[in-house]
Amino acid sequence: MAICTPVSATTTAPISPQYHDGKYRNPVAMHKLGAGGIAKLWWAFLFDKRAGTTPQQAVPVQPLTRAALLAAPDNTLYRLGHSTMLIKLAGEFYLTDPVFSQRASPVQWFGPARFHAPPISIDELPPIKAIILSHDHYDHLDYAAIMALAPKTSVFLTPLGVGDRLVDWGIDRAKVRQFDWWQDAEIDGVHFVATPAQHFSGRGPLDGNSTLWASWVIRHDDLRLFFSGDTGYFKGFKEIGARYGPFDMALIETGAYDKLWPDIHMQPEETLQAFVDLNAAWLLPMHNGTFDLALHRWQEPLDRIETLADDRGIKLATPEMGEALSLTQPHAGGRWWHGLK
Repeated sequence: MAICTPVSATTTAPISPQYHDGKYRNPVAMHKLGAGGIAKLWWAFLFDKRAGTTPQQAVPVQPLTRAALLAAPDNTLYRLGHSTMLIKLAGEFYLTDPVFSQRASPVQWFGPARFHAPPISIDELPPIKAIILSHDHYDHLDYAAIMALAPKTSVFLTPLGVGDRLVDWGIDRAKVRQFDWWQDAEIDGVHFVATPAQHFSGRGPLDGNSTLWASWVIRHDDLRLFFSGDTGYFKGFKEIGARYGPFDMALIETGAYDKLWPDIHMQPEETLQAFVDLNAAWLLPMHNGTFDLALHRWQEPLDRIETLADDRGIKLATPEMGEALSLTQPHAGGRWWHGLK
């Protein structure tokens, strides 16, 4: 088992197979928009966005309290919004890509705003054993949330370079562990593996792909979970499934896709194929229902994946934000977006 220790991107990047010519790279070449494509994209976002990309009615949220979380059984998951999952394992709490700010943006006066409040505040959360980060985009790495969570968090697990951002922000280096793909660690009996993803990184115009991106495998006793982070469809899902499957549940991005960026986010049909490749029992579609990050209707990812799953007989879990979901005895949950405008 390779247990990753706190390192800096400058010392680890040259020995990472993902690092070439000063940047992290995907194994295959990515589709490039070009100047015309970029202009078309900005025009679509600013002037030609279709109706229905944000809800006109309240997204249902089940409020959570610290007392309820502490009393909950082990192997329980709560979707807090977007790709933020709170998972209780062996009496401890683990949090993926925590975003609690009102906007997924470098500033809070402009940018994609939340459709709903988080089911619980950071102050109300119990101590967090580990935060698991997939990459450094604003809808996954929230500076304000990280700084507020730091005093109650024991460990931050990040892809290479992302941990250096945390240290630069003032997070204690001793709390930060950085991983290349296929590196792993164990924390209090819970096993984490940073696995490949097909995406990109950056928080500004000059730092593109200066940090790595990853998906994650989480295992405890007989329970096996997969967390995709952000990714396009790629053959790596089959390898992850072969190495670490079968999975009890796969938390896979289903949203913010478009034909203009086909390599970095998955269409629902690709999400379903990734699920099949991973050899999972249940699919929980995430990366939807919280922020307007694309050009499709806000309900479209959920509508499409529901239809596809029904047609294939795949078990689909769609809990409301804040709803408890047992990972050992999952339930489908209500199709909470039905009927909402």
